[in-house]
Amino acid sequence: MTAPPPQAAAGPGPPPGHRPSSTADTRPSPTVDVHAHLLIPEVEARVSGLPGLAAARDLEARRNGPASLAVSGPMVRAVLPRATDVRLRLAAMDAQGVDVQLVSPSPSHYHYWADEETAEKVCRLAAEATAAHCAGAPDRLRGLGLVPLQHPGHTVRALDHALEHGLLGVEISSHAPGRELSDPAYEPLWARAAATGAILFLHPFGCTLDERLDRWYLSNTVGQPAENAVALSHLIFSGVLDRHPELKLITAHGGGYLPTHIGRSDHAWSARSDAGTGCVHPPSSYLRRLYFDSLVHDPHVLRALIGAAGADRVLLGSDFPFDMGTEDPVGALRAAMLLDADFHAVRGGNAAALLRLT
Repeated sequence: MTAPPPQAAAGPGPPPGHRPSSTADTRPSPTVDVHAHLLIPEVEARVSGLPGLAAARDLEARRNGPASLAVSGPMVRAVLPRATDVRLRLAAMDAQGVDVQLVSPSPSHYHYWADEETAEKVCRLAAEATAAHCAGAPDRLRGLGLVPLQHPGHTVRALDHALEHGLLGVEISSHAPGRELSDPAYEPLWARAAATGAILFLHPFGCTLDERLDRWYLSNTVGQPAENAVALSHLIFSGVLDRHPELKLITAHGGGYLPTHIGRSDHAWSARSDAGTGCVHPPSSYLRRLYFDSLVHDPHVLRALIGAAGADRVLLGSDFPFDMGTEDPVGALRAAMLLDADFHAVRGGNAAALLRLT
């Protein structure tokens, strides 16, 4: 195991009764980062020049705006080596004090515009490339594949293919064109994931608020948390989590706005007939059936997330190696000044159990 990084500077004071985590880390479990990405050139080569790609890129350009695209292009080129080379990934993990990463393809590889044949090939390439990458360090890397949400009838096959290649599950976006996650067409996917114990990692790509967010990188800073909140609300209010209580779903970005504003959902569930018919229990109760990464960039929000979902439902996340992540995920966790038991649970104990690490 790697040594922990130096203790980060303390953030704002803890809530009453909280004792900060000890600087003497006894490391009862590995430090596990569940939000780390892989760039897969084979996927981009497969879709290059195909009908639909240009329109998808035009939509992305409108949603992000020219200033954001001018920054994102060089940033992606700069992180490409760490997002493709196992040795560089491991060196970065060592510097961060991370023992194990759960590696998922970059959401830019979803390509939900693609036809059935192309989509199936994309998912196969993503699973095989991710499995090969993780095989370069099998004691330290675990992986996720992709499913074509735009073609619900192919999702179970893609999940099975990922599992057959030794991956732990798949990554999904917050929606597909014309379909929300509450769509009944996804019931076979939820059922198969629950039956196999597969992990689903909910990570949005893009935001349907479109040009309203095309400046100041609002497409990410506002759009991604909004997409998380909408997607989770569809899963909760539609009863997906009632029908599939064994579902293992991790949501990126701390679940977005939903966990810290869940009281509004509870009120609507109890006050309005149109909001209270789809799920059996108050919406806030479902937060403790989900998992959330810790990537919220604010110790106050991280403590609120833990208060809403429980310390056993929050997992360390960094968004490696992109610029909207953190280079020091353990330091960011320390800044929240949690109880020792909660700190170690989030640092790695929860993920070690979820990922079945020995």
